[in-house]
Amino acid sequence: MATPYPFTAVVGQDDLRLALLLNAVSPAVGGVLVRGEKGTAKSTAVRALSALMPGVEVVTGCRFSCDPASPDPECPDGPHEDGGGDERAARMVELPVGASEDRLVGALDIERALAEGVKAFEPGLLADAHRGILYVDEVNLLHDHLVDLLLDAAAMGASYVEREGVSVRHAARFLLVGTMNPEEGELRPQLLDRFGLTVEVAASREPAQRVQVVKRRLAYDDAPDAFAAQWAGEEAEVRARIVAARTLLPEVRLGDDALTQIAATCAAFEVDGMRADIVMARTATALAAWAGRTEVLSEDVRQAALLALPHRRRRNPFDAPGLDEDKLDETLDEFGPDRPDDDPDPDPEPDPNGPDNDGGGGGGGVPPQGDPADDGGAAEEAPAEAPPAPGAGAPREQRAVSAGEPFRTKMLSVPGLGEGAAGRRSRARTEHGRTTGSVRPRGNLTKLHLAATVQAAAPHQRARGRSGPGLVVRRDDLRQATREGREGNLVLFVVDASGSMAARKRMGAVKGAVLSLLLDAYQRRDKVGLVTFRGSGAEVALPPTSSVDAAAARLESLPTGGRTPLAAGLLKAHEVLRVERLRDPARRPLLVVVTDGRATGGPEPVQLAGRAAGLHAAEGTAAVVVDCESGMVRLGLAGELAARLGGQAVTLDELRADSIAGLVKDVQGSHTTSRRAA
Repeated sequence: MATPYPFTAVVGQDDLRLALLLNAVSPAVGGVLVRGEKGTAKSTAVRALSALMPGVEVVTGCRFSCDPASPDPECPDGPHEDGGGDERAARMVELPVGASEDRLVGALDIERALAEGVKAFEPGLLADAHRGILYVDEVNLLHDHLVDLLLDAAAMGASYVEREGVSVRHAARFLLVGTMNPEEGELRPQLLDRFGLTVEVAASREPAQRVQVVKRRLAYDDAPDAFAAQWAGEEAEVRARIVAARTLLPEVRLGDDALTQIAATCAAFEVDGMRADIVMARTATALAAWAGRTEVLSEDVRQAALLALPHRRRRNPFDAPGLDEDKLDETLDEFGPDRPDDDPDPDPEPDPNGPDNDGGGGGGGVPPQGDPADDGGAAEEAPAEAPPAPGAGAPREQRAVSAGEPFRTKMLSVPGLGEGAAGRRSRARTEHGRTTGSVRPRGNLTKLHLAATVQAAAPHQRARGRSGPGLVVRRDDLRQATREGREGNLVLFVVDASGSMAARKRMGAVKGAVLSLLLDAYQRRDKVGLVTFRGSGAEVALPPTSSVDAAAARLESLPTGGRTPLAAGLLKAHEVLRVERLRDPARRPLLVVVTDGRATGGPEPVQLAGRAAGLHAAEGTAAVVVDCESGMVRLGLAGELAARLGGQAVTLDELRADSIAGLVKDVQGSHTTSRRAA
């Protein structure tokens, strides 16, 4: 076994190390979510923590790590007799991103359960992690249903496995640690809330500290054992301090003053639900125990808030996590133990438009995005830029404008039945959903179709010598249930940023519509990409990614101006989709073209755009054209483009109108009709 990097040798990352140590002292805190860019020692620190965890006593031979002092009465390997056990190191179990549900929670032998009535159970990773650490790298890339199972087990301290009425329960209490790179996508707010603490990590910008990181890493790589021996003394001190803090924890007093500060802080930051209050209370108690105190102080409450609240402030994926520390200090002072009972000169109510009030929008301390001169349309609208005359120079580039207010969009979906990653957009064959039929299992059986299995076994009962009430079932009789649910798609936005789209209010509305579609993509668990075109060509502003907030940031800074190379935008999108089909052939694309349909610049721009659209239509790519044309006189160019793409056109107003349904429901039918007409 490789020698782990010493925890005490990690340079900097004070918040990360503190959050991990607090969970080691009190696993009831609820785990840690570590957010940060790649190469910031996230995984190194988590793996190093396992060497500091105190050893555990386990019942000899128990696969579920029962404590000999208080064995689980419902343990599948029980009942256990009283007596001593074996001591071993606490385990650190890693959950791979591609793990199956059976690998996580365990699996039942369905054949034996049906034929013999025996609960033959093979433990999963949750059982292995009991009384240890469960580490999930890239937790934001884990399938949603696995994250749900993981967090449910962490919250309840037990794992339940049920298959067609046969159930097994076992204890599963562990320190849960997840790491993620926000650039690769966010967790849903409901899942963020289930992590007790969160920490933002970033590489130091101090040259001296970076030099120290490199020196220590090179020394470890050259001689791991010798490097670990240099830090053995510090490691032993931290391990002893964890044990002492665990012993002291039951004696720590959480007084009414501290509880009042906790409640006031959660209320001041408008945190949903009560989980934040409970996590803050447990964290503040662990902080006091770690400091060797038996009473929680205001400084403990403050540190607990900085660790427990930032990720609970997010209202949507475009809010930056954070906490306004000035507001936090004001709240703690106002409700602290030294506050007077009657303040003759109370502080005035904060200005709702002042700099210290973020209106509950998330990302405390983060300044509002957008152009301060743009008042959302109240200012006089800049005139639309006329298309350039032949031979005229390119129009001057205009600076980026802020996106309009996002809204709830209509459902856009890809027709047919896919087999892509689980999501919430288009119909697909999935592991979870309504049962639509049965097939012979390929590999391990995961979802039994009971009726089909009984039907397959019934004709052979006499030949198999059945004499009792039990059904004689062979493996060939087992049938896997086929289920239909929803998949996530690749939504590729192709946005016209040319001069014809450059009017301030108009471009703000266009960006607002794309932002709304990005929010919808986030909720439906899609990948998104962004192609823009203007001037003399097109560019990939954002390669396909699961991070919709990265797409929103690119959209916000998008400048406008110049000619309209529509063909270049469509060809660039075709190239992006070609590459993505090779990388992830199961994920079906949805092309969303945001334009007024004009095509200028170069020889025969309209004909070139038509041929480029025909490439997408020939491959059956589902497409929607969001028509951004405005004014009394409309040319209908976006509708013509949609027909060439084999999709449908929808105006900005129709995108949110309740009367429009199934915008791309019949896109393939439209594509077929257009080809026949041609």
